[in-house]
Amino acid sequence: MRVLVVLPTYNEAANIEEVLRRVRANLPEGSVLVVDDGSPDGTAEIAERLGEELGQVAVLRRSGKQGLGSAYRAGFRWGLEHGFEAMVEMDSDLSHDPAALPSLVAPLAEGYDLVVGSRYVPGGSIPNWSKSRWLLSRGGNLYAAWVLGMPVTDSTSGFRAYRAEILKAVDLDSVRADGYGFQIEMCHRVLQAGGRVTEVPIRFVDRVRGTSKMSTAIVVEALGLVTWWGLRRLADRLAPRRQRRPGRSGR
Repeated sequence: MRVLVVLPTYNEAANIEEVLRRVRANLPEGSVLVVDDGSPDGTAEIAERLGEELGQVAVLRRSGKQGLGSAYRAGFRWGLEHGFEAMVEMDSDLSHDPAALPSLVAPLAEGYDLVVGSRYVPGGSIPNWSKSRWLLSRGGNLYAAWVLGMPVTDSTSGFRAYRAEILKAVDLDSVRADGYGFQIEMCHRVLQAGGRVTEVPIRFVDRVRGTSKMSTAIVVEALGLVTWWGLRRLADRLAPRRQRRPGRSGR
């Protein structure tokens, strides 16, 4: 199975070399696409230099910061155009351990369409998080699962693997959410498309170097979108079925 790891970057010069070396070491048969949103700190240049050394590393340069969801959509389209059979998404700040890549990709060969690296299944963990932050994350995931009827414990996780076929079935051009909202929307759409979803445990750690891109606005966006999708889902379930009009005989 040809696997592409998509790494969105913006000002990740402090982390990109280590993450690329560790990804290539843990998934030697896989390839990497760095989607860089015009990082002024030289992230793209570092990635291109390492690509020449490590091999199987490409860089997709974009003009200006366009958002996480947009970066992943661009990366998935690139992967589909280049014939990859599976796409992995993960952060570029080492909060996702590249050593977990083999266990994340393995269930795809068993017929699963989406494999989510979960912090909330047995074996998953989030060291050093405050109780309030844990409650916000856990509560948001429980809310999304309840409102959208998703059997997924960690739909906001950004460490996951997709089969190419399910990405083709999902209309990427119509996906508009970013941040947490993008992750939830993709889970929801995969399930709506009839995809099989499973979760594997991961250990999530906060970045050590660089600045976090997460903001309150992204969290608020996600909660608002989940509520809107949930209302639409409820409306669809309550809407009466259209009755067929009796056809004319033509006589």
